This record gives sequence, structure tokens and C-alpha cells, in this order.
Amino acid sequence: MIMGNIPTPHNEANKDQIAKTVLMPGDPLRAKFIAETFLENVICINTVRNMFGYTGEYQGKKVSVFGSGMGMPSIGIYSYELFNFYDVDQIIRIGSAGTISPKADLRDVVIGIGACTNSNYGHQFNLPGTFAPIADFELARKAVETGERLGIHTVAGNVLSSDTFYSDLEDPNGNWKKMGVLCIEMEAAALYMNAARAGKKALGMFTISDSLLDGRSLSSKQRETTFTDMMKIALEIA
Repeated sequence: MIMGNIPTPHNEANKDQIAKTVLMPGDPLRAKFIAETFLENVICINTVRNMFGYTGEYQGKKVSVFGSGMGMPSIGIYSYELFNFYDVDQIIRIGSAGTISPKADLRDVVIGIGACTNSNYGHQFNLPGTFAPIADFELARKAVETGERLGIHTVAGNVLSSDTFYSDLEDPNGNWKKMGVLCIEMEAAALYMNAARAGKKALGMFTISDSLLDGRSLSSKQRETTFTDMMKIALEIA
């Protein structure tokens, strides 16, 4: 395991500025929205590469929210540093996803129990087989129970963390759909693997922003500011 100094090349925060729980949207503007909408006594702790990070309080709890960027290399860097250098205990990814299942419609919140992947990210761990990236059970259970308590519809199951947004394959999603995968996103598998390696907790939650079944989609502005159901669940379990 590589050790490093704080601040890092990607995170200018001091160690005591980051909470033990970090909410991690892909979009840094979504991090800004969450901080300004839900948190009290907020301070901005990172602006490096415009990957905004904030720490504040939610119902008396210290919570940080930090953008991850797009893709597994990006969240791999940020989550690794947070787990291993900043001693964060748990990261809750709150992202968007495209549905490939009739079980998950636009604006539904998907709880990512497992994260399939077409990525080579796991090869670095030199395992003698295939590692199955999974969420922390307690976080996942709390998310489902909190959704029920708040009257928010959630769907729990397998997601696909893909390295490709624009695929050269004629039908890149068909076989995953046949295996019951609910939706496609681009980060959770790397987050789950980093958490497993560090002995920490992670959960991915996703609001369905696009349907890869019929082409319906939400706008970039809607993705930035209207995924409040997912945000409320994440803040409640933080």
C-alpha cells in the first residue's frame, strides 16, 4: 500500500477537515448543491481541479461531500486517498445511472448491492480468481430501511460499473440485462474494491437518469439539482 502526504496532489484539505463519512457524487456541482442545500456550518475544503469538496453538519452529524469525477480511475484516486490518507470510515457514492431493467424507472433510487464490471481495475490486486465487488451490508440495509421510512421507492440489486460510455459493440448491454443487472454506471466497482482493500465501508446509490430501454433521459441540470431523494437517504445513514 502506497503511503502519501497530506495534502495530496488531488486534495488540498487538512486531515481534520474531512468527516469520517463522505458522500461522493460524480459531479462536483452536485457536491456543491448538496452542501448548500442540506448542510449547516459548511466550509469548502477542496477546489483542486475544480473537484469541489465540502464539510458541514447534517442534524448535528459532521458530514463531508466530495466530487469523484467520471470513471473508475478518477474515483479510484479520490476514494483511495480518503480511505488511506484521510482515515475516512465510509464512502457513500450518490450517482446517476442508466437503467437496463423494467424494475428501475426514471428517478428510482437503486441500491447497488453488487457491482459487476468490464474494467481491469481489479487486476492490480493480483488475485487468483475473480473478485466480486459488493457494498457494505449494514449501509445497504440502512439505505433500504431509510427509503421505506421516508416513503422513497428503492430497488436493490446488481449494477454494472462500465469503463465505456460510448461502446463499439452492437449490443453492449444485452447480456448484462439477461443476468438481471439493473443499471449501468461507471464508478462503484472501483469504490467497492478500494473499500475492501482498506477494510472500510462503501455503498453506491444511483438515481436513474436515463433509460437505455426506450431512450428517455433527464437533463444535466435535473441531474445536478433534483436527485434529492437519494441525497436524503445518504444523509440519513451517514
